[in-house]
Amino acid sequence: MWVLLRGGYPLRILLPLREEWMGRRGLPRSLVPGPPRRRYRKEALPALEVPVLPVTATEIRQYLRAHGIPFQDGHSCLRAPSPFVKALQLKDQTGAPASFSLFIDKTTGRFLCMTSLAEGSWEDFQASVEGRGEGAREGVLLGEAPEAEDSEEVRRIWDRAIPLWELPEPEEAQLARVMFGLTKVTDDTLRRFIVRYLRPARSLVFPWLSPGGLGLRGLKLLSAEGQGDEVHYKETTIPRPGVYHNLFGLPLISRRDVEVVLTSRELDSLALNQSTGLPTLALPRGTACLPPALLPYLEQFRRIVLWLGDDLRSWEAAKLFARKLNPKRCSLVRPGDQQPRPLEALNRGLNLSRILRTALPAWHKSIVSFRQLREEVLGELSNVEQAAGIRWNRFPDLNRLLKGHRKGELTVFTGPTGSGKTTFISEYALDLCTQGVNTLWGSFEISNVRLARVMLTQFAVGRLEEQLDKYDEWADRFEDLPLYFMTFHGQQSIRTVIDTMQHAVYVYDICHVVIDNLQFMMGHEQLSTDRIAAQDYIVGAFRKFATDNSCHVTLVIHPRKEDDDKELQTASIFGSAKASQEADNVLILQDRKLVTGPGKRYLQVSKNRFDGDVGVFPLEFNKSSLTFSIPPKSKARLKKVKDDNGLVTKKPSSGKKGAVPQNSETCLGQAHHPYQPNPSKPSR
Repeated sequence: MWVLLRGGYPLRILLPLREEWMGRRGLPRSLVPGPPRRRYRKEALPALEVPVLPVTATEIRQYLRAHGIPFQDGHSCLRAPSPFVKALQLKDQTGAPASFSLFIDKTTGRFLCMTSLAEGSWEDFQASVEGRGEGAREGVLLGEAPEAEDSEEVRRIWDRAIPLWELPEPEEAQLARVMFGLTKVTDDTLRRFIVRYLRPARSLVFPWLSPGGLGLRGLKLLSAEGQGDEVHYKETTIPRPGVYHNLFGLPLISRRDVEVVLTSRELDSLALNQSTGLPTLALPRGTACLPPALLPYLEQFRRIVLWLGDDLRSWEAAKLFARKLNPKRCSLVRPGDQQPRPLEALNRGLNLSRILRTALPAWHKSIVSFRQLREEVLGELSNVEQAAGIRWNRFPDLNRLLKGHRKGELTVFTGPTGSGKTTFISEYALDLCTQGVNTLWGSFEISNVRLARVMLTQFAVGRLEEQLDKYDEWADRFEDLPLYFMTFHGQQSIRTVIDTMQHAVYVYDICHVVIDNLQFMMGHEQLSTDRIAAQDYIVGAFRKFATDNSCHVTLVIHPRKEDDDKELQTASIFGSAKASQEADNVLILQDRKLVTGPGKRYLQVSKNRFDGDVGVFPLEFNKSSLTFSIPPKSKARLKKVKDDNGLVTKKPSSGKKGAVPQNSETCLGQAHHPYQPNPSKPSR
């Protein structure tokens, strides 16, 4: 039955149809046929010229009391009367007046009115209360009108899709159920969640409905591809993933529901709801992100169970989301052989209600016993590759040394001036970003425009200035990456940078922060006239941030001035030994071109706290694509070393003894680059 699926059949069908449906480059911003969700302005990270100080929950409460605004304290939001709707005398299930429809995020201060769908920043709310701004004088918010063309496109797709049970051929319906693992999911469940099937694209279609289920705001198309004995799924959302904020199943939630199960896939929500009868919701972007804009919709629940998947990445995401939702009301289903993801559990005949009863509380005291940790230890021992982290596609030798990219670690990266540190680290981070690692870039040395141009060239593996007709295509794909930039440039205070990083972790679920480089934060620190003490403080701040937020920080530090004929070592890092002591990994870009000729660059891993493997391997720079990826035909071999003093000085063999290929453009500049990122990489 898999014959029709082999070779990526659904993907070949889906892409032409999507081009036909979209008709142009821009994707819809709002697809609500009625009043759209209205915004004051697009959310952005704080700019240098107008620094935004973080607001605390205490300051929000004090402001509301000072202006005589009643409020209720919730799990992650404060609830207050909305100035954008008329006061009502009705009460909801919590006993609060129905006019208490305004939710204010305790961490960021952003608000959302559940009745009018108006939203904005804390400064916007203050302006409205104090009568400042055009929107406040009119009593309504300035919004964006829905684009009729966008609504028609979504409606056209939806109208072409039909329920599975209405397919004219029973064999086609059975094949679709096998494709998506729905053999035990009933028609009543699909009907209740309004799931349809798009025959030309062989895709399930999940609707994004406005609150109350009255309007169609967007769609998610899920296609399945059989690869051997495995099935890979590909998601396509309209609008784009960054603004697709659907909680699938929300229209079925009753105001009296106090418990909900969160899943990472719509298929899992179908299985859970059918098997247990409990309210279920699916997150819009799986384990990648929990947008704070969705938190008001989850305020009514006293208990939230997160059952996100069957791997360690899902487990880490569940713990991260629980911190955002208030850990005291959250429970987590631990991945395991007898606790797979919900759809698989249903197909295997497991008792899903019993699995939910084994969910562990997300909150615990500061001190724990091994009894509480033994299952996590077992999980890491039985999933060694997953515990090692995300592996690089472009740098296989880096995988052999570091094993992977792990959360909560601090990586220090150094290299001589002009050796290409920023260019290498941008490809290093881009590789991870294309695999779904939410990344925040802090480039204090070069502008974001220049950095984005370098990364886009690396992403396209070629010079786009020579093929501008393909710019929009690559830019669209690059825009969908979970990549964000700080707007700082030049010297900046470490406190401001840390506050911005904290905001990004909360709002965008950032997992990797790149700081290029540490020296640009030295001048603002007035802690001491001793630059060494100032640097130690900054390194300690980044170390604490990485640990507390389970976020990987890559910190670029310039080396001390060394003789050109000497290779850098860990001791060459500028400052005291604290940087190398605090770091989990130390990477050194060795540049021998001044001594041995052009193109002699090596990456040395001189510290690896995860398993101790250190070593060195060659890099070849391709000027046309600005990449350091090693071509597959290169015979350069990884050289493992014991420590800095044991650094291998012999050059790896590459055909001729002692030679390193000089021209990599012919290898990397071909159309089918072996490490070319796949922006639509399917998730299992």
